[in-house]
Amino acid sequence: MIKLIALYKKPADQEQLDDFNKHYYEIHMPLVLKTPGLLKSEVASSTGSPGMDTKYHLICEMYYENMDTFNSGMASPEGKAAFKDLMSFAKQHVEMFIADVK
Repeated sequence: MIKLIALYKKPADQEQLDDFNKHYYEIHMPLVLKTPGLLKSEVASSTGSPGMDTKYHLICEMYYENMDTFNSGMASPEGKAAFKDLMSFAKQHVEMFIADVK
């Protein structure tokens, strides 16, 4: 199993944070959830580590059976729509990487 991990940095102020959250939960995640091959998705609010603040706001983990399933999902119209939307509202906030789940 593999997962795509998206780390979202905190927007600059409360108004931007509110706009980000509204778009993320009302528009972006419904698009993500339509991606073929997606087994499950988890979104968590980042609170940092004990005694330390964090530059991250959200962490999203999206699970796929294998790399082929992931690649097919990303190449699908639904995957492309989710990525296009991501770049439209969070390009400057997101860092992504793929991990192999053991």
